[in-house]
Amino acid sequence: MKKNMSTLSGKLTIPMTNDYLFKALLQENEHVLKGLLCSLLHLRDEDIKSTEITNSIILGESFTDKTFMLDVRIILNSNRIINLEMQVINYNNWPERSLSYLGREFSKIQKGQDYFNVSPVHQIGILNFPLFEDYPSFYSTYMMQDTKTHHIYSDKFVLSVLNLTQIELATDEDKYYKIDYWARLFSAKTWEDLNMLAKENPLMAEAKETIKKLTDDEAIRDACYRRDLQLAYEASIEKRLAVQEQQLAEKDAEIAELKRQLAEAKQ
Repeated sequence: MKKNMSTLSGKLTIPMTNDYLFKALLQENEHVLKGLLCSLLHLRDEDIKSTEITNSIILGESFTDKTFMLDVRIILNSNRIINLEMQVINYNNWPERSLSYLGREFSKIQKGQDYFNVSPVHQIGILNFPLFEDYPSFYSTYMMQDTKTHHIYSDKFVLSVLNLTQIELATDEDKYYKIDYWARLFSAKTWEDLNMLAKENPLMAEAKETIKKLTDDEAIRDACYRRDLQLAYEASIEKRLAVQEQQLAEKDAEIAELKRQLAEAKQ
């Protein structure tokens, strides 16, 4: 007997921050993808004529190098490149990483092509950690501009960051475009969280149905588990590296202090 979607309860089998499930959701449901883009880019439904995911994967297939390319690269309305990426682990290099992506994409100009016709590129990172500790923000967008007049240098090179850990900082504008709904979706940990969102918003209800369908698929579920294991392994390495760097810093400080004492003794 099919279980009533509204009665689903308990911890989610796969957390919504799993980037494999994130990509699967946007591949599987174009309506959800368009809704997310409308919110993040401040667009209306009618503004989106077409979306094309150019780096899709076959969901549930055996892992390959391509499978781990879990960002979502989209060509919007045939001329605008959008990159969506879910990032759980803080490698302390997100600004550089996002700029590197933008640089690669923006430089893909064909021989003989007019620079004026280069496609706009927009990198959007959905992060499960604060990006700048001293400048907390829920949703921020960055563009090159004159440091004195703040005149925008170009609107073709844009970075945005959605912080899932600081939903309480959502502005009235963020809430108007329902970006806080998407953040609550991606940070959900239980079916009760998704049930609540589904009651509040029809698109969230549609996303919930797709999530249920995906996580009921054994092959997709296995791929998500493997991805979680990989991320846990990377996180453990990152933690050990941080400890060793701290120990080395302490050793360097100790050596510097001994050198200072030796210099004083010689004097």
